[in-house]
Amino acid sequence: MRLDAKILTVSNGVVAGERADSSAPALAARLEGAGFAVLERRVVADDTAAVAQAIGEMARGFHGLVVTTGGTGFAPTDTTPEATRLVVDRVAPGLAEAMRAASPLGRLSRGVAGTLGEALVLNTPGSPTGAVEHLEAVIDVLAHALELLAGERPH
Repeated sequence: MRLDAKILTVSNGVVAGERADSSAPALAARLEGAGFAVLERRVVADDTAAVAQAIGEMARGFHGLVVTTGGTGFAPTDTTPEATRLVVDRVAPGLAEAMRAASPLGRLSRGVAGTLGEALVLNTPGSPTGAVEHLEAVIDVLAHALELLAGERPH
């Protein structure tokens, strides 16, 4: 089975050109190292409607992984989990819990995970270290999760 992924960076600073996006390249490198083809990288501002729209567009007709980075903390503009909940069909709390347990600072993440059609959506923190730690916590089960989403029966 082919493993495809897309990455959505949620950051006002990156959109405004005030800082470089360092999390998406770190996520892409880890995903590619695990056999995923990263098909798209997109950046959107910290805005609930914009994030929900971007996730929906990226997941529409897509069988694969959509990973967001940023907007999962306690800042007033951190609304990625709320935007994700607006568009996912089903939440996957076990994945989100495992991601938060990856490191002590993970406890400060409000990120969620869920399915949207045949896409699996994961929220990760905006720091490169946090994003990769959260992904690393679940990467071993992602291929199986995507097989199940596609209706494939595991061997």
